[in-house]
Amino acid sequence: MPRNAELNPVASGLLGLASAGDFSPLEERAAPLFDCQSCGACCSYSAEWPRFSTEDDAQLDLIPQKYVAADESGMRCNGVRCSALAGEVGKSTACGIYEVRPDVCRTCMPGGDDCLMARKAHGLPTL
Repeated sequence: MPRNAELNPVASGLLGLASAGDFSPLEERAAPLFDCQSCGACCSYSAEWPRFSTEDDAQLDLIPQKYVAADESGMRCNGVRCSALAGEVGKSTACGIYEVRPDVCRTCMPGGDDCLMARKAHGLPTL
């Protein structure tokens, strides 16, 4: 069974406990249970996390300089919170640079290991 099967009723075999009309098509049933715009935990977990690693210069040039750390190694953080994050963690959040966010942000998936670790650190539910 996949590592995050407990987050997904299809993967954990719980699908048989509900009637067929309770779920939408398969690809929608497998969707994560977490909504990034009501969370933001991964964006306010560690000042060491939002680092640039696989971006090329053209990608980095698209990120407004006010959000880039002084040493240009990653995103500027206010404490552990990314400076591009707006809103209240666990309530309502938004990324100020969503369209040009770094690769590390693009690869953090709702319900993934990084997501769950950050949610736990903020005292948010992980299931």
